[in-house]
Amino acid sequence: MKLRTRIVEKPWGRRDLPAAFGLTTNAAIGEIWFEHPDGDAAPILVKFLFTSQRLSIQVHPDDAAAHAAGLPRGKDECWLVLDATNEAELGVGLNQTCSADALRTAAVDGSIEAMLDWRSVKAGDFIYNPAGTIHALGAGLMIVEIQQNVDCTYRLYDYGRPRALHLDAAMRVANRKPHRDNRDRHVPADGQIMLVDGPHFCVVRADGPLDTGAIRSARQIQIVPLRGECCIDGERLCLGESAIAAQADNVVIAPGAQALLCWTTD
Repeated sequence: MKLRTRIVEKPWGRRDLPAAFGLTTNAAIGEIWFEHPDGDAAPILVKFLFTSQRLSIQVHPDDAAAHAAGLPRGKDECWLVLDATNEAELGVGLNQTCSADALRTAAVDGSIEAMLDWRSVKAGDFIYNPAGTIHALGAGLMIVEIQQNVDCTYRLYDYGRPRALHLDAAMRVANRKPHRDNRDRHVPADGQIMLVDGPHFCVVRADGPLDTGAIRSARQIQIVPLRGECCIDGERLCLGESAIAAQADNVVIAPGAQALLCWTTD
Protein backbone atom coordinates (compact mmCIF):
# COMPACT_ATOMS: atom_id res chain seq x y z
CA MET A 1 0.00 0.00 0.00
CA LYS A 2 1.71 3.15 -1.22
CA LEU A 3 1.26 6.10 1.13
CA ARG A 4 0.05 9.52 0.08
CA THR A 5 2.84 12.10 -0.04
CA ARG A 6 2.27 15.57 1.39
CA ILE A 7 4.70 18.35 0.45
CA VAL A 8 4.86 21.02 3.17
CA GLU A 9 6.27 24.49 2.57
CA LYS A 10 8.02 26.15 5.52
CA PRO A 11 9.76 29.52 5.99
CA TRP A 12 12.81 27.54 7.13
CA GLY A 13 12.59 25.10 4.21
CA ARG A 14 14.93 24.70 1.24
CA ARG A 15 14.77 25.23 -2.52
CA ASP A 16 17.76 23.00 -3.34
CA LEU A 17 16.31 19.54 -2.76
CA PRO A 18 18.10 16.74 -4.63
CA ALA A 19 16.69 16.07 -8.10
CA ALA A 20 16.07 12.46 -7.05
CA PHE A 21 13.00 13.64 -5.11
CA GLY A 22 11.42 14.58 -8.43
CA LEU A 23 10.00 17.92 -7.25
CA THR A 24 9.61 20.68 -9.79
CA THR A 25 8.41 23.48 -7.50
CA ASN A 26 10.63 26.41 -6.57
CA ALA A 27 8.94 26.73 -3.18
CA ALA A 28 10.83 26.45 0.11
CA ILE A 29 10.10 22.83 1.02
CA GLY A 30 10.49 22.02 4.70
CA GLU A 31 8.87 18.59 5.01
CA ILE A 32 7.70 15.61 3.00
CA TRP A 33 5.13 13.59 4.95
CA PHE A 34 3.90 10.09 4.25
CA GLU A 35 0.27 9.93 5.29
CA HIS A 36 -1.17 6.66 6.50
CA PRO A 37 -4.84 6.03 5.61
CA ASP A 38 -5.53 5.37 9.30
CA GLY A 39 -4.74 9.02 9.99
CA ASP A 40 -4.24 9.84 13.66
CA ALA A 41 -4.80 6.19 14.59
CA ALA A 42 -1.59 5.15 12.84
CA PRO A 43 1.07 4.66 15.54
CA ILE A 44 4.07 6.12 13.70
CA LEU A 45 4.78 8.89 11.21
CA VAL A 46 7.80 9.15 8.92
CA LYS A 47 8.85 12.34 7.15
CA PHE A 48 11.81 14.00 5.45
CA LEU A 49 12.92 17.39 6.82
CA PHE A 50 14.96 20.04 4.99
CA THR A 51 16.26 23.06 6.94
CA SER A 52 17.77 26.38 5.93
CA GLN A 53 17.33 28.00 9.38
CA ARG A 54 17.16 26.87 12.98
CA LEU A 55 13.79 25.45 13.97
CA SER A 56 12.03 26.41 17.20
CA ILE A 57 13.32 25.18 20.55
CA GLN A 58 10.64 22.76 21.65
CA VAL A 59 9.66 19.71 23.64
CA HIS A 60 7.11 16.89 23.32
CA PRO A 61 5.05 15.10 26.01
CA ASP A 62 5.52 11.45 26.93
CA ASP A 63 2.64 8.96 26.86
CA ALA A 64 1.42 9.79 30.36
CA ALA A 65 1.40 13.55 29.81
CA ALA A 66 -0.20 13.13 26.39
CA HIS A 67 -2.98 10.95 27.77
CA ALA A 68 -3.63 13.52 30.51
CA ALA A 69 -4.00 16.15 27.76
CA GLY A 70 -6.46 13.97 25.84
CA LEU A 71 -3.98 12.85 23.17
CA PRO A 72 -3.59 9.24 21.99
CA ARG A 73 0.14 8.96 22.67
CA GLY A 74 3.30 10.89 23.47
CA LYS A 75 6.07 11.67 21.03
CA ASP A 76 9.42 9.96 21.00
CA GLU A 77 11.24 10.60 17.75
CA CYS A 78 14.55 9.90 16.06
CA TRP A 79 16.56 11.35 13.21
CA LEU A 80 18.89 9.87 10.61
CA VAL A 81 20.99 12.60 8.99
CA LEU A 82 21.11 12.07 5.22
CA ASP A 83 23.03 15.22 4.33
CA ALA A 84 24.49 18.14 6.27
CA THR A 85 26.53 21.25 5.63
CA ASN A 86 29.83 21.65 7.42
CA GLU A 87 28.20 23.94 10.00
CA ALA A 88 25.08 21.82 10.60
CA GLU A 89 24.02 21.25 14.21
CA LEU A 90 21.31 19.59 16.26
CA GLY A 91 20.39 20.83 19.71
CA VAL A 92 19.48 17.90 22.00
CA GLY A 93 19.06 18.45 25.74
CA LEU A 94 20.64 21.19 27.81
CA ASN A 95 24.35 21.71 28.39
CA GLN A 96 23.77 21.73 32.15
CA THR A 97 20.92 21.11 34.60
CA CYS A 98 18.89 24.20 35.46
CA SER A 99 15.94 25.18 37.63
CA ALA A 100 12.42 25.66 36.34
CA ASP A 101 12.65 29.41 37.00
CA ALA A 102 15.92 29.69 35.10
CA LEU A 103 14.53 27.76 32.13
CA ARG A 104 11.40 29.90 31.92
CA THR A 105 13.43 33.11 32.13
CA ALA A 106 15.79 31.89 29.41
CA ALA A 107 12.86 30.95 27.16
CA VAL A 108 11.40 34.44 27.54
CA ASP A 109 14.62 36.39 26.95
CA GLY A 110 16.09 34.06 24.30
CA SER A 111 19.14 32.94 26.25
CA ILE A 112 17.77 29.38 26.07
CA GLU A 113 19.43 29.16 22.65
CA ALA A 114 22.85 29.14 24.33
CA MET A 115 21.68 26.60 26.92
CA LEU A 116 21.07 23.86 24.35
CA ASP A 117 23.66 21.15 23.75
CA TRP A 118 24.35 21.96 20.09
CA ARG A 119 26.05 18.96 18.45
CA SER A 120 27.85 19.08 15.13
CA VAL A 121 26.39 16.42 12.85
CA LYS A 122 27.18 14.86 9.50
CA ALA A 123 25.59 12.42 7.10
CA GLY A 124 25.09 9.06 8.78
CA ASP A 125 24.58 10.39 12.31
CA PHE A 126 21.60 8.92 14.17
CA ILE A 127 20.01 10.61 17.20
CA TYR A 128 17.18 9.33 19.37
CA ASN A 129 15.12 12.09 20.98
CA PRO A 130 12.86 10.83 23.80
CA ALA A 131 9.77 12.76 24.83
CA GLY A 132 10.61 15.46 27.35
CA THR A 133 13.98 16.31 25.78
CA ILE A 134 14.37 20.00 24.92
CA HIS A 135 15.61 20.14 21.34
CA ALA A 136 15.91 22.01 18.05
CA LEU A 137 17.07 21.25 14.52
CA GLY A 138 19.71 23.53 13.06
CA ALA A 139 20.15 24.82 9.52
CA GLY A 140 21.70 22.94 6.61
CA LEU A 141 20.14 19.53 7.28
CA MET A 142 18.37 16.86 5.28
CA ILE A 143 17.09 14.22 7.65
CA VAL A 144 14.52 11.47 7.85
CA GLU A 145 12.46 11.53 11.05
CA ILE A 146 10.57 8.61 12.58
CA GLN A 147 8.19 9.51 15.39
CA GLN A 148 5.21 8.43 17.39
CA ASN A 149 2.29 9.80 15.43
CA VAL A 150 0.87 12.71 17.38
CA ASP A 151 0.66 16.38 16.45
CA CYS A 152 1.83 17.88 19.73
CA THR A 153 4.76 20.28 19.99
CA TYR A 154 5.30 22.74 22.84
CA ARG A 155 7.46 25.65 21.71
CA LEU A 156 9.75 27.30 24.25
CA TYR A 157 11.46 29.78 21.91
CA ASP A 158 11.09 30.69 18.23
CA TYR A 159 13.66 33.43 17.51
CA GLY A 160 11.01 36.15 17.38
CA ARG A 161 8.90 34.48 14.69
CA PRO A 162 5.18 35.33 14.94
CA ARG A 163 4.03 31.99 16.33
CA ALA A 164 2.59 31.09 19.69
CA LEU A 165 4.77 29.71 22.47
CA HIS A 166 3.53 27.13 24.98
CA LEU A 167 5.60 27.89 28.07
CA ASP A 168 3.28 26.44 30.71
CA ALA A 169 2.73 23.16 28.87
CA ALA A 170 6.41 22.90 27.96
CA MET A 171 7.56 23.50 31.53
CA ARG A 172 5.33 20.66 32.75
CA VAL A 173 6.96 18.05 30.49
CA ALA A 174 10.53 19.31 29.92
CA ASN A 175 13.59 17.53 31.29
CA ARG A 176 15.80 20.39 32.47
CA LYS A 177 19.10 18.57 32.14
CA PRO A 178 21.64 17.24 29.64
CA HIS A 179 20.65 14.23 27.56
CA ARG A 180 22.52 11.37 25.91
CA ASP A 181 20.93 8.24 24.52
CA ASN A 182 22.75 4.93 24.07
CA ARG A 183 21.14 4.58 20.64
CA ASP A 184 22.92 7.68 19.35
CA ARG A 185 25.64 6.67 16.91
CA HIS A 186 27.28 7.23 13.55
CA VAL A 187 25.79 4.65 11.21
CA PRO A 188 28.21 2.98 8.76
CA ALA A 189 27.49 3.73 5.12
CA ASP A 190 26.56 0.14 4.37
CA GLY A 191 25.07 -2.84 6.15
CA GLN A 192 21.79 -3.83 7.78
CA ILE A 193 21.57 -2.22 11.21
CA MET A 194 18.88 -2.17 13.90
CA LEU A 195 18.72 1.49 14.95
CA VAL A 196 15.73 1.30 17.32
CA ASP A 197 14.31 -1.82 18.96
CA GLY A 198 11.29 -0.43 20.84
CA PRO A 199 9.57 0.35 23.03
CA HIS A 200 7.45 2.62 20.83
CA PHE A 201 8.70 1.60 17.39
CA CYS A 202 11.46 -0.30 15.63
CA VAL A 203 13.74 1.00 12.87
CA VAL A 204 16.15 -0.91 10.63
CA ARG A 205 18.45 0.69 8.05
CA ALA A 206 18.91 -2.01 5.40
CA ASP A 207 20.85 -2.53 2.19
CA GLY A 208 19.82 -4.68 -0.71
CA PRO A 209 19.35 -7.54 -0.83
CA LEU A 210 17.34 -7.43 2.41
CA ASP A 211 18.06 -10.02 5.10
CA THR A 212 14.56 -10.71 6.44
CA GLY A 213 15.63 -13.26 9.06
CA ALA A 214 15.91 -10.86 12.00
CA ILE A 215 12.69 -9.01 11.17
CA ARG A 216 10.48 -11.75 9.73
CA SER A 217 8.06 -11.52 12.66
CA ALA A 218 7.40 -7.79 12.00
CA ARG A 219 4.03 -6.86 10.54
CA GLN A 220 2.77 -3.71 8.82
CA ILE A 221 6.25 -2.48 7.95
CA GLN A 222 6.71 1.00 6.51
CA ILE A 223 9.44 1.17 3.87
CA VAL A 224 11.23 4.42 3.04
CA PRO A 225 13.81 4.19 0.21
CA LEU A 226 17.00 6.16 0.77
CA ARG A 227 18.76 5.26 -2.47
CA GLY A 228 18.01 3.01 -5.40
CA GLU A 229 14.83 1.01 -5.79
CA CYS A 230 12.66 -1.13 -3.54
CA CYS A 231 9.73 -3.28 -4.56
CA ILE A 232 6.73 -4.33 -2.49
CA ASP A 233 4.78 -7.16 -4.09
CA GLY A 234 6.30 -6.08 -7.40
CA GLU A 235 5.42 -2.37 -7.08
CA ARG A 236 8.40 -0.06 -7.55
CA LEU A 237 9.30 2.44 -4.84
CA CYS A 238 11.92 5.24 -5.01
CA LEU A 239 13.30 8.11 -2.93
CA GLY A 240 10.52 10.46 -1.90
CA GLU A 241 7.98 7.64 -1.67
CA SER A 242 6.89 5.25 1.06
CA ALA A 243 4.62 2.24 1.40
CA ILE A 244 3.34 -0.31 3.89
CA ALA A 245 4.14 -4.01 3.50
CA ALA A 246 2.27 -6.73 5.32
CA GLN A 247 5.55 -8.42 6.26
CA ALA A 248 9.27 -8.33 5.49
CA ASP A 249 9.08 -11.18 2.97
CA ASN A 250 7.00 -8.89 0.71
CA VAL A 251 9.89 -6.39 0.46
CA VAL A 252 12.73 -6.54 -2.07
CA ILE A 253 15.58 -4.03 -1.85
CA ALA A 254 17.60 -4.01 -5.06
CA PRO A 255 21.34 -4.73 -4.86
CA GLY A 256 23.13 -1.52 -3.95
CA ALA A 257 19.90 0.16 -2.83
CA GLN A 258 19.11 1.19 0.74
CA ALA A 259 15.95 1.81 2.78
CA LEU A 260 14.52 2.33 6.24
CA LEU A 261 12.05 -0.21 7.58
CA CYS A 262 9.85 0.94 10.48
CA TRP A 263 7.15 -0.82 12.49
CA THR A 264 5.57 -1.07 15.91
CA THR A 265 5.45 -4.10 18.16
CA ASP A 266 1.82 -3.57 19.27
